[in-house]
Formats: sequence, structure tokens, C-alpha cells
Amino acid sequence: MQIILVFLAATLGLTYGYNTFGVPFSPKICLFAGITMIMPTLFNFKLKDIKLILEHKKTLFKSMFINFIILPALAIIIGLQTKDFGIAAGIFLLSVLSGGGMVMHWVKKTEGNTSIGFILLFLNIVLITLSLLMLHLFGLYTEAYFDVIYSNEANLSNFAKGAIILLIIVPFVTSRLLLWFAKPVVEFINKYRPIISNISIFLIIMYLFALQNSQLLFDIYDFEPELITVSLLAVVAFYVGSFFIAKFSFNKRIAEERSAFWFTITRYITLAMIISTFSISSFGATMLIPIMLAYIVQIPFAIYYSKHVK
Repeated sequence: MQIILVFLAATLGLTYGYNTFGVPFSPKICLFAGITMIMPTLFNFKLKDIKLILEHKKTLFKSMFINFIILPALAIIIGLQTKDFGIAAGIFLLSVLSGGGMVMHWVKKTEGNTSIGFILLFLNIVLITLSLLMLHLFGLYTEAYFDVIYSNEANLSNFAKGAIILLIIVPFVTSRLLLWFAKPVVEFINKYRPIISNISIFLIIMYLFALQNSQLLFDIYDFEPELITVSLLAVVAFYVGSFFIAKFSFNKRIAEERSAFWFTITRYITLAMIISTFSISSFGATMLIPIMLAYIVQIPFAIYYSKHVK
């Protein structure tokens, strides 16, 4: 069902954007994602769980090392093979953005440690500034290889601060207020969480695919359709590589390691999509292709794997 929703949302978004020239971007989409997808997962998180950072520091360090060293290195290797600056940048951006709103759903569904999951989510969002710095360095040090001129026109520092507020602070504060003053609302959300999650996924994907910049894909398809195939192969190669790295790095019999496993094989695609819309002037419109294709690779794979993981 979720796979059908993903494809339907993407199709409707592109169709609407094509016939109306697209919709403008609004940061409210981050707030919507934070409240509907992240906030419900925080009801079981307690402040005392912060001590888990010390108890499971090896797992957390291993997760951070893989997500900010190993996976970016894998993305660079794959990206250089594509011979396209934008596609390579899109793959690299995916590699430095771990997790996402849906990752907590997979952690909970496979009985992972949700407290460790939130800590990992928190750490990765706090480190968005580092992710953007790494993307900037990628542009600087690969422009000669791709024979392009990289210009850092987009100022994403303010965006990083906004993402931390909308994706971490607001959902966390809202979850505390509901737990203290509106227990019936908490019970209602918990009861209908799968339905709320599916509706949120559908609306977010449809909105992102309907954005004005997303319509540039039609121009790429008309003039360089082969780049779609190149992007798809690169995205599949990246996710296959990520899966095997995670498979041999984490013991999925342990709940905490199972949470870290999901934060390795899933990327924050929605956040990557938003960042890429600001970065087209620096990396080109082809940056959007691998990020959009990541939706049709990551979500079906996560749905399938979550049903089989022990």
C-alpha cells in the first residue's frame, strides 16, 4: 500500500507541477513533517534516556563514522563514475543526510530502540551544518574533475538553523506538552499513527514533486534522457553499498544496533530534496534526479526489508 502511495504521490505532484508551472517552496513543509512524522515517535522518549549516549557510545560513534566518513567516500566513488556534476552532488548529499522522518517508523516496526533512534536523529539534524560544509567542499574539490565552475551562491546556514528548530525542537516541545496536558490526543495519535504516517508521506512527496524546480526534470528528460538511467544506476549502487556496509557493521540481534542499522540504510530524502532546490544554481538541475529516484528505491526497499528483518 505504501509503495502505491509513493508512486501515486510522485505522479500527481509532477503532473500538477507540469500543468501549473509548479508551486513555490515553503519551510512549512518541514514543520508539517516534524509534527506528523517525528513528533509521534517521541511520546516514548524520556529525558533520562540521554544517558544512553554514554551507555551506547560505541554504537553511536560507529554510526556517525559510517554516515560521515564511509558513506560519503562511497558516494564520491559512485558519483565520479556518472561523469555528471549534478548527479554526483545529489548522491553525495544523500550520503551525508542520515535517517529522516520515516526512519523512526522502521525502527519501531522492527522493535529497535526508539530512544537510541531519536538520539541518532537528533545528532544527525544538529550536524546538518557539517553536512552542508561537506557538500560545499565536494563542489570545490570536484569542479575540476567535472570541468565545471562551482559557485556557492546558496546561503544554507539559515536553513540549517531552521531545520533544527522545525525538525527537532518544535516536535520535541510539542510532544512534551501533549503528554502533560492532552493525554487523549496522544492516545488518538498512537491509535491512528499508521494512517497519519501514510497521509503525511503522501502529501509531502506530492508537494515536493510539484515544486517549481522539480519541473526542470522534464527539460532534462527531453534533451538528455540518458541521465535518468545513469542516476537510477548510481542510486541503486549507493543503496546496495550502504546495505552491505550496514549489514556487516551492526548486529541486528541487538535493539540499539538495529536502530543504527536503519540510520545507515535510510537517507533523509525529504531534507535532501529541500536542500537541492536551493542548490540548483551551484550544482545544476540534474542534482534533483538521484534524490527523486531515491524515493522509489528507498521506501519500497525499507517496506520489504522491515517485513523480513529478525
